Amino acid sequence: MIIAHIKKNDDGWAEPQTLDEHLRGTAELAEHFAASLGAGQWGRVLGLCHDTGKARGEWQQYIRTSSGYDEEASLEIKKGKMDHSGPGARLVEESLGCGMGRILSYCIAGHHAGLPDWTGAQSSLAFRLEHASTGEIPDKYRELLANNKPGVPPWKLDPNGLDMSLLIRMLFSCLVDADFLDTEAYMESEKAQLRGNYLSMPELLKRFDAYMREKTKGILLNGSPSVVMRARQAVLADCREAATLSPGFFSLTVPTGGGKTLSSMAFALEHAVRYKKDRVIYVIPYTSIIEQNADVFRKAVGATQVVEHHSNLDDNDSTTKARLAAENWDARVIVTTSVQFFDSLFAVKTSLCRKLHNIANSVVIFDEAQLLPTDFLKPIIEAMKLLSDHYGTSFVICTATQPVLEKQESFPQFPGLPHGSIREIVHDVPALYRDLKRVEVQTPTDLRMPKTWAEIVAELGAEERVLCVVSDRKSCRELYALMPKGTYHLSAFMCAQHRSDRIAEIKKCLKENGPVRVVSTQLVEAGVDFSFPTVYRAMAGLDSIAQAAGRCNREGELAIQGKMGKVVVFVPPRKAPIGILRKASDVALAMLEAGLKDPIDSSAFAPYFSEIYWRANSLDAKGIMDLLKPNMTNCGIQFRTAAKAFHIIDDKDQKAIIVPYGEGRRLITELKSLGPSRWLLRKLQRYSVNIYDNQFRALQDRGSVEEVSPGIFALTCAIEYSDEIGLLVDELPTDPRSYIS
Repeated sequence: MIIAHIKKNDDGWAEPQTLDEHLRGTAELAEHFAASLGAGQWGRVLGLCHDTGKARGEWQQYIRTSSGYDEEASLEIKKGKMDHSGPGARLVEESLGCGMGRILSYCIAGHHAGLPDWTGAQSSLAFRLEHASTGEIPDKYRELLANNKPGVPPWKLDPNGLDMSLLIRMLFSCLVDADFLDTEAYMESEKAQLRGNYLSMPELLKRFDAYMREKTKGILLNGSPSVVMRARQAVLADCREAATLSPGFFSLTVPTGGGKTLSSMAFALEHAVRYKKDRVIYVIPYTSIIEQNADVFRKAVGATQVVEHHSNLDDNDSTTKARLAAENWDARVIVTTSVQFFDSLFAVKTSLCRKLHNIANSVVIFDEAQLLPTDFLKPIIEAMKLLSDHYGTSFVICTATQPVLEKQESFPQFPGLPHGSIREIVHDVPALYRDLKRVEVQTPTDLRMPKTWAEIVAELGAEERVLCVVSDRKSCRELYALMPKGTYHLSAFMCAQHRSDRIAEIKKCLKENGPVRVVSTQLVEAGVDFSFPTVYRAMAGLDSIAQAAGRCNREGELAIQGKMGKVVVFVPPRKAPIGILRKASDVALAMLEAGLKDPIDSSAFAPYFSEIYWRANSLDAKGIMDLLKPNMTNCGIQFRTAAKAFHIIDDKDQKAIIVPYGEGRRLITELKSLGPSRWLLRKLQRYSVNIYDNQFRALQDRGSVEEVSPGIFALTCAIEYSDEIGLLVDELPTDPRSYIS
């Protein structure tokens, strides 16, 4: 008997899963998954071949001995695991050649350790193919492969871009998900039974429509709908109408507060039903707002039908079924982050790539799309185009400040989508912006003359309810330190739980109509639904100014008094941080000096983003395109090197510190006593703060951090985490009593 897996239950050894059973089961699943790519036979061949290396006598002795199943087996077990994927990869190359065989060998070689580079190390595919042996693989597996050869690729592969690398990655996703699921069905059958069984798209649309009818009825019962409510209803109608258009790219350009969250979901569900799409994936830039959007969707379609997938998700806040669905996005509605979405598209790890095949034939909504990272824009646009052209994915580019993602005549080297690819959903965007105009923006008379913090404090102090947004954490603290007692502070020096608590307090104060002043970094600009009568914004890019303005008179509530919200742009003592934020601020400044009257006019964003992209050092700063372009001599692709280079959030110079805020103190104690576990580490993510290496060293030098578990650091001194402003990185308190709550 040739064995694939062995499990031991309470009653002793269970019947082993034979290799033939595992290969057939994996092949059926992989073929089903790859069918949505138009490559079902390719998925089937991968499933049939991926574990053929296990058929060698050496590996069979290894599994019997290492598991304890065969006590008489005499093989001397080497440290670590014995390779079986290398021989399997070589087998497909020997049988199919280095054309289609090379595509399959990448997937098979990486189905445990992740997609390899072609060259460069002992883990590279070239090295492993050279040193793998297929001599002991029984002939029946060679015959199996000969009888199941895949046909030509599902389309003619473009050798000059990401086409081949994305196809390999998608097939790899089909294989690793199928392998996981078939193995799980044998090893953990109770877990396997919890998967799937979500409502169909038509059923979800029916629930959504019923929810929206009740919501509209509630608005009408409270009197005539406001201008804002009428505009939201118009946006919703436009979304439903546009959903009938053929799949591809869409833009949804709606001012902040215009109801784009539910309207975009209406489009997605209608579009999915009409064109038989499998799921809706809602992508949000920040974890700080993902929970509130997921809650909106749960109310609309049902709590069990929406799966969140992001780093801040607490295991206690989701069911086992939801956690399983997050592994491979096997649910109808997924809410995730842009980091999770794009890092996975360029990843090599099985845990990250497993879900990729479920992006095919989906509707993907990018909320706050203006935040797409400029340094990676070229590979991102290329990947999106391929997903649309070859994998049946429709995209909705959703924002109040629409970026330019199509080719530009004035910028011929811009790697955009073909001109005319993106269809706008809203019938009349300028009219919508006029209807939803709720603020007047005041810009400085002298755009080159900075104000002092003291001058800004004097102006803010004259306002009872005001939000002031600055571009960096140091400025936020300097300004906050001068503000009247009772002012709130928000920045990323506060852990996620701390920020959530403060945001909840601020919302409560706003509802009670009492005085409330807030000083914040730009973290409030994407989706935090504050509504202040007055907002101050330090000079920044036009998109940042518009997003800050979206926190002012958000519901149009000042119309009752015949007033508009007031947004004041000021020149701060310190410029925006060097990099894209500085360039964005400089472009906005130049446009205002050139005569731009209204920095949140919708017509200003196209020239603004064009200039931003033109000024960028590179739209492919890490050379991702070259790393993933196949070498035509040997189809060589550097998957692993590209994955290391592609990170939307560049945290290589940062470290996470767990802080003793709230429940964090108890969780740190548990970590020390019990050691790391999945559930505990997930909880601790909400009590961590990211700081730069030099700041970490400063804390180390003064004995303020300790390594509570290998590679995990916690703050040891409670007085260095303030309940008002968070981690005291750049300042050591001179009077510790002043920081004790």
